[in-house]
Amino acid sequence: MPQLIRKGIRIDESFAEAFPMTGSGVVVTAPTRKWAMQAATTMTGYATSVIGCDCEAGIDRELSTRETPDGRPGVRVLLFGFSPKSVEKALVNRIGQCVLTCPGSAVFSAFDGEAKIKVGDSMRQFGDKWQISKAIDGRRYWRVPVMDGEFLVESSVGLTKKSVGGGNLLIMGEDWAKTMRATEAAVEAVHNTPDAIAPFPGGVVRSGSKVGSKYKGMGASTNDAYCPTLRGATNSALDADIGCVLEIVIDGLTSEAVAAGMRAGLKSIIALGPKNGAKRVGAGNYGGKLGPFHYHLKDLV
Repeated sequence: MPQLIRKGIRIDESFAEAFPMTGSGVVVTAPTRKWAMQAATTMTGYATSVIGCDCEAGIDRELSTRETPDGRPGVRVLLFGFSPKSVEKALVNRIGQCVLTCPGSAVFSAFDGEAKIKVGDSMRQFGDKWQISKAIDGRRYWRVPVMDGEFLVESSVGLTKKSVGGGNLLIMGEDWAKTMRATEAAVEAVHNTPDAIAPFPGGVVRSGSKVGSKYKGMGASTNDAYCPTLRGATNSALDADIGCVLEIVIDGLTSEAVAAGMRAGLKSIIALGPKNGAKRVGAGNYGGKLGPFHYHLKDLV
């Protein structure tokens, strides 16, 4: 495969292939940073891939008291799925089970979007007719009585069909420690990119997949071309000096957010250099047949 060299790191002249998604987001607040983060962390659990989860979700960023609607510590959470209906179901379920239950929490829409999801309107009945509706500055909220006071939740939150999922980077290094060092630097850069998340554990996925399997009923299976232990037994894509491969998958509210996240991740990997980090960076695609969004690495470095 043709490659570019940047500060000693080989950059494949390949592209990440991504696909359209529906995106939504909420701002979760609480009396303290600890409990705002606890609510956000809980509601984004088991949300790594729509291959097996109801959605892909992650923390976009923490918010200061100056940035939240109620002047309390907050966290901005983004959530993605294949359709408005699936996103609405996942968001309502996750807020109902993970944020309503969390001490001191409140929920607000993260953005307006071109459509709305009924969130507070869907869970107001938990108040058993004790709930109160209140309009502030043209926005409607529900105050639901709970044992530590009230759960304040916006009646509806924004939704956009302009989101993109599946941007990715394949980080290849000599061993696990060096590859992880480069990958963690890239994940941090993605976290600092507005409107983009890396939904896998800690932003990293080791079990990159390909479409299809030798087993009936399996829609995806291990990406054997990038498994170091299978070099020599399969049509490997790895060089002799690569002993570990890790992947970052990036979802964004817009295509521009995904590109920005990939660009920031690449920049941080290159800055670290091959001695302490990755030796090579690639991207996963399926020949352009899976999704219409193609992010060429040569255009991002």
